[in-house]
Amino acid sequence: MSTVHVFDPAMCCSTGVCGPSVDDALLRFAADLDWLKSQGVAIERYSLSQQPAAFVADEAAKSTLEARGEAGLPLVKVNGEVKSSGVYPSRRDLAAWAGVAAPPGSSETEAAVAIVAAPTLIGIGAKQKPAAACCTPAATDAATGNKLGGCC
Repeated sequence: MSTVHVFDPAMCCSTGVCGPSVDDALLRFAADLDWLKSQGVAIERYSLSQQPAAFVADEAAKSTLEARGEAGLPLVKVNGEVKSSGVYPSRRDLAAWAGVAAPPGSSETEAAVAIVAAPTLIGIGAKQKPAAACCTPAATDAATGNKLGGCC
């Protein structure tokens, strides 16, 4: 099966799907990657702020940063070949590049709604400790006593 490598710009957490105002493109893309993974595609995702060594080790990511800076990110590679730079590609593009049939009737809007409806994906699910949430102000949850800490 295919392997997708995503080199993201610097974000406060590994997916950027955190905090009080989340970019809709990141919501959609996170849902699209989750869907690809469910289809058996291997996903590797690197954030410039959290894994800079991955950008240095990968020639395409390094070259993109040298030539375009963060404007060249995200960089998406499928099976070692650069497929996209500077934008988050659509689910249809990702599916085609990975050799997976996109489900009929699927839309990027539905994908974004699905991820918003599943808050455990963004670190605020009821069964997940609040400390897993990203970009939250430092505080303590009065009900549970859990420390609420963000990464920003």
